Amino acid sequence: MSSPTAATTLPVFVRPPRLVPGSRVAALSLSSGFVTEVMARYRAGVRQVADSLGWEIVPAPNALRGPDYLDAHPEARADDLHWALEHSEIHGMVSVIGGDDSIRLLPHLKPELIRAHPKAFLGYSDSTFALMQFARAGVMAYHGPALLTDLAENGGIHPFVLEGLRRALVHTEPFDLAPAPEWTQTGEDWEDEAAQHVRRPYLPGDGWEWLQGHAPAEGHLLGGCIEILDMLNGTPGWPTPDLWRGAVLALETSNDVPPPAQVGYWLRNFAAQGILAGAAGLILARPRDYTPDMTASLYRWVRRVLNEADRADLPVVANVDFGHTSPQLTLPMGARVRLDPAAGRVTVWG
Repeated sequence: MSSPTAATTLPVFVRPPRLVPGSRVAALSLSSGFVTEVMARYRAGVRQVADSLGWEIVPAPNALRGPDYLDAHPEARADDLHWALEHSEIHGMVSVIGGDDSIRLLPHLKPELIRAHPKAFLGYSDSTFALMQFARAGVMAYHGPALLTDLAENGGIHPFVLEGLRRALVHTEPFDLAPAPEWTQTGEDWEDEAAQHVRRPYLPGDGWEWLQGHAPAEGHLLGGCIEILDMLNGTPGWPTPDLWRGAVLALETSNDVPPPAQVGYWLRNFAAQGILAGAAGLILARPRDYTPDMTASLYRWVRRVLNEADRADLPVVANVDFGHTSPQLTLPMGARVRLDPAAGRVTVWG
């Protein structure tokens, strides 16, 4: 079976202006007001972004109002996104932290503003909701670190994270993704200001695993946290079939640690919708907090579902460093990407 991209016209996404030193980036609490409980961590993120990238982090009007207010007022969170889009002195946006209820913003969202004022949006986890709304508006957005996670990393932003951010958000040249030289899922005490200066322990990088596929394939990146995609599925915020067609799916699991079988069931839903039939490739993130046995089971499920969907040809690369792992890559959703299993390469360009 040949790659569907051979006969597919891929959607074209608007690339937001690049962020440069001096760019003002709005901090958005679209998912949670938890940040007010760890303000030292927030200040560390603001400082480290300024020191390493030269961006000025500006809190949106409601971003620091706390969990009680933001939980009760999803419209205020949507207003912050609109404020960042409409104000010319704001050049980009970054999610403060994830959560589990950005979907409540859907009735309050003005998607036309995303298209009218394309700006870089950066986030992961529950920010998958926002990433999908940017995709629906035809604007590229960036699956990458949040302000309280890798941008406020203990001991400074990891060089692997900085390189990924610069390649995706600052530079204009095509680039290859690469495995992280080391990784960690060790927890941090965000309330301990002294620990902010102590680097976490890391394990040596263990590389990617190509699960199947031989021929190179190209498509546009689309995806995010699979639990949030499941939450969004069936709502007006779900991408239309033409946006899924020809996509290279980038999927990650969260610290909820869904069982491998559950991931398989979600992929079966994708198959039933025709998403897998029309996909050009699949990029799977390092699964958060999985044991080796769980990871092996996950890969068996992926191959099983793809075989059921008659997509044993689909190139699949797994254990890629994005999502709920550190350090993580920044993936430009909507950008073109080429998977070359024989060469072991994943190349991204606009």
